Amino acid sequence: MRLFAATLATETNTFSPLPTSLENFRETVFFRPGEHPTDAPRMCTAPLFVARARAKEEGFELIEGSCFAASPAGITNRTAYETMRDEILGQLEAALPVDGLLLGMHGAMVAHGYDDVEGDMIERCRAIVGPKCVIGVEFDPHCHLTMKRVSNADIMVFYKEFPHTDVVDRAEDLLDLVLATLRGKVKPVMSVYDCRQIQSYPTTIQPMRGLVDRIMAMEGKDGILSVSIGHGFPHSDVPDTGTRVLVIADGDKTKADALATQLGEELVGLRGKTRPQSFGVAAGVDEGVAFNDLPVVIADPTDNAGGGAPSDNTDILKYLIEKNVESACLGPIWDPIAVRICFDAGLGARIGLRFGGKIAPSSGQPVDAEVEIVGLKRDAWQSFGPAKGPLGDCAAVRIGGVEAVLITKRAQATGLELFTNLGIDPTQRKIVVVKSTNHFMAAYGPIAKKVIYVESSGPLRRDHRKVPYMKVERPIWPLDEDAKPRGLIY
Repeated sequence: MRLFAATLATETNTFSPLPTSLENFRETVFFRPGEHPTDAPRMCTAPLFVARARAKEEGFELIEGSCFAASPAGITNRTAYETMRDEILGQLEAALPVDGLLLGMHGAMVAHGYDDVEGDMIERCRAIVGPKCVIGVEFDPHCHLTMKRVSNADIMVFYKEFPHTDVVDRAEDLLDLVLATLRGKVKPVMSVYDCRQIQSYPTTIQPMRGLVDRIMAMEGKDGILSVSIGHGFPHSDVPDTGTRVLVIADGDKTKADALATQLGEELVGLRGKTRPQSFGVAAGVDEGVAFNDLPVVIADPTDNAGGGAPSDNTDILKYLIEKNVESACLGPIWDPIAVRICFDAGLGARIGLRFGGKIAPSSGQPVDAEVEIVGLKRDAWQSFGPAKGPLGDCAAVRIGGVEAVLITKRAQATGLELFTNLGIDPTQRKIVVVKSTNHFMAAYGPIAKKVIYVESSGPLRRDHRKVPYMKVERPIWPLDEDAKPRGLIY
């Protein structure tokens, strides 16, 4: 038995001012066959990572293709996408015959000329491998579940958790189902329910916590092989943006239809009930300062690099400085130029520094201050569940009672290493500000005595009615208050 595995992934914010180029992939994940590290998966590479570990004991041969992934940003350069796509397709063709295909993809990648990159890639793979090859794909739940993907893949498994701490577990599930299908133990059939809504679904809080737990208990019982909730990516203007439910049953389409409908209707009933409360900058920071314990974690989802934002908005930092807040740290601020200046000045130096506020009006105004350089780290990383993410060279600067972490490789806050790399212990700070929507909760939730969500003037609008969609299929809630679910789609 021969399996081929590869990755091509990024999350595209079609409104982002930052285009995505081949160089952005080179800076993040860019591994040719056999080059993937052995210590942990990288962004969307878990299917290959898991298959490599299990090939010998499961009795199959793994042919490794290239793995390409970039941090979320704007639309991908067309030539860059086609170059990476065609490289993987060429490797697949050279590997023939193959019995199974494992793809690690995000699911919300957009390139110029391709609103559905993943659908295009899977369709081209199907044309190469033929109808008998079992195609399995792992997706991020913030994906667009298009019918082109459903019609060309045999099995699709999404991460269930947001934050995405279960990428390896779901890759294990995907491989289990692909192998079971190849061995004739199961016959997967898929059903999709379209909720016609755009919404955020963090799984660290209710009601989504309970729903995910129930879904996981359903799998492997009564003919249900897999259940996935496609949250959709609200900052991507493509026709299929929105929430959809995917159910895979063992040969029984009627059963899959029934469960997809049941869960889809439940999600429709949760409209407006899954997102935590958020505050303005002043109200949120003041509440955190007044809280009688530490640390208070303040999250800024509007400047989240994980959603394609620059991560250089200065609103919260400026407020902390103006109010002379003590024992506060904030990160990350993406500013490679400022990091270079800090390294040139050296640890312990006091310099005048301008940083942040560079990329767009939504970045705010730059900070101009005399700073003390309190931390420097070359080629830094942070954890994200079982994976590792690059931060590049990093610097920490102190202004009064506030420490700010500056990075060279744009990323959101996921691991405590963002601060500890530079000698800052977030468990001993009163206020810890992280630029992230919910992924920070995996590492920062356990240490936080209180979590507060604050909306700066960053570009990721929390009110989706204010997002200037042009391509999203209408009607859809909350853009259209009376939007009804479409139900099952074929």
